[in-house]
Amino acid sequence: MTSNLYSLIVPIYKSEGSIPRLLKVLLQLQAELDCKLEIIFVVDGSPDASSQLLRQSANEGVLRGTLIELTRNFGSFAAIRVGMNHARGSMMAVMAADLQEPPELVLKMFHSLASGEVDLVFGQRVGRDDPLSTRLLSSLFWGLYRRLILPDIPKGGIDIFACTAQVRDDLMRLNEANSSLVSQLMWLGYRRAFIPYERQKRQEGSSAWTIAKRLRYMSDSILSFSDLPIRVFLWLSCFGFIFAISAATAIAILRLLGVITVPGYAALAILILCCCMLNNLVVAIVGLYTWRAFDNTKNRPLALIRSKLNFTISQPS
Repeated sequence: MTSNLYSLIVPIYKSEGSIPRLLKVLLQLQAELDCKLEIIFVVDGSPDASSQLLRQSANEGVLRGTLIELTRNFGSFAAIRVGMNHARGSMMAVMAADLQEPPELVLKMFHSLASGEVDLVFGQRVGRDDPLSTRLLSSLFWGLYRRLILPDIPKGGIDIFACTAQVRDDLMRLNEANSSLVSQLMWLGYRRAFIPYERQKRQEGSSAWTIAKRLRYMSDSILSFSDLPIRVFLWLSCFGFIFAISAATAIAILRLLGVITVPGYAALAILILCCCMLNNLVVAIVGLYTWRAFDNTKNRPLALIRSKLNFTISQPS
């Protein structure tokens, strides 16, 4: 780790059209920062000419940095983790290649970290210049995300962040597949700050953030960071079991009063109600034990230390 070096990770996937503008922006960022800035491009199995354009730039010696090419498309979160793992700076940020997040946001995040008052900075999206359908879908997605998974996450979601090398090191300890990088960062804790920004209109290409990927991201987040579905099923099973006992009692009383006269109906109805609801209740309880076992297999540390200070108490003279 180099104290006077900052790292900027840029995942690349189907970004051929925005590469020329991206390189100009990155050159400007390198010129505006007081310290050295290394750029780490991670080409996530992009099928277009993004990799060739970046290689050409590297050969021309335009930017200081590293070009990493993954063997296939592993997803943006995996690409970001690879880039962070290769970052040598004392502070690092993540920036999207489509430039929908304003580049000056990266400078603000680095300055916020340099103050020493925070360890993790998120870009808080307060507006976006996107079509109405995209805005509605995003609001629905992040609204459900906040309600079901992380209540502390900003309403507009998180696409860009920066952190110290210490936060990165702890993040790398969470070596989990099919998880959510945003949820992992929130789980880490640390001193956090949010910087508001307006999401810019996309100028080149189309977003690879499809509905299918949103649903996959939501399911990964729920299954990795929330036992809400199991708990909902447990409570439904409990209420169902109470209802089954009440219904079975009512059927038994009606049978004794002679209201129900069909032979075997009362016994069969009581048996079906009680057995079905009891089975659901047992499955829900087993699900909770399974969740706890699954949670232990992830090997997340029980606690993380942000700082440690050794001191002695002076003896009175």
